[in-house]
Amino acid sequence: MTRTRLFPPRNPYHSGFLKVSNLHTLYFEEVGNPEGKPVIFLHGGPGVGIHPGYRRFFDYKFYRVILFDQRGSGKSTPFAELRENTTWHLVEDLEKLREHLKIRKWIVTGGSWGSTLALAYAQSFPESVKGIIIRGVFTARASDMEWLFSEKGAGQIWPDEFEKFMSILSKREKKEIIKSYYKRLTSRKSKIAWEAARAFANWEGTIMNLIPDEKATTSFLTKDRTVAFAIIECYYTLNNFFMKTKNGLFQNIQKLRNIPVTIVQGRYDIICPMRYAYDLHKSLPGSKLIIVSTGSHSPLEPAMTKELIKAGEEFKNLWRAK
Repeated sequence: MTRTRLFPPRNPYHSGFLKVSNLHTLYFEEVGNPEGKPVIFLHGGPGVGIHPGYRRFFDYKFYRVILFDQRGSGKSTPFAELRENTTWHLVEDLEKLREHLKIRKWIVTGGSWGSTLALAYAQSFPESVKGIIIRGVFTARASDMEWLFSEKGAGQIWPDEFEKFMSILSKREKKEIIKSYYKRLTSRKSKIAWEAARAFANWEGTIMNLIPDEKATTSFLTKDRTVAFAIIECYYTLNNFFMKTKNGLFQNIQKLRNIPVTIVQGRYDIICPMRYAYDLHKSLPGSKLIIVSTGSHSPLEPAMTKELIKAGEEFKNLWRAK
């Protein structure tokens, strides 16, 4: 019988800090079976940090589940730091963490920005990746970024919420939304910075569910999480997620051709529309695309949770195969 609910809450059996540069130190934790097959969970944002709910997508008896706060996020230090914080720094961090934990190969999983980091890492270190499970795919193309922060994109579907997102900006600032938000988020005036952080985070927090859930949004976006998420994601967006071309991660997609990839995509994902996942799937003929007919961006909606857990169960076969 297919499991449809998250696995029960579980505390880490091990946690610690890993110094990855003179400036940055990362927090990480491990849950499940210390002798189990390793899977690394990559949180979204960038900047969101890990959450206890993220531990619960994999069978604790079979898997050794590793989670970590990316640079500037959660318990990692310095908090909300932008220096030495790029996609490629995080890719290197993942490899350092793998080596630190003495893992030969692991399954890499994540959603939204976590899917981007998973793909970037796998392209850089394919020999370290046993398989990939991603949802809410974001491929960091120029068109992907334009969609989320445009009234002609996501604003077409959520015009009321997009109006709230834009309301703190002046007429002049609205001509360059991300630059204007970044300037406000980095303002020395705490009131201006906090107003921008709250508006930035609420825009994505509100539209991530098929049915709006204000309680879930507010409980997830704590003040610290809101600040780190807003400033780091805005910084990454302003810098085109540090991609070298407008094609984003498609530039080196052929490097994934020998890695098993499962894509779980909500049909009604507004933050990362299904087009992204579909394009990725078509570029990787061996990948598996699961379209969740009632799913959106949130992995915690029942239909999305069911398919993500199912993917984890199916990936057990990767380790059993000779």
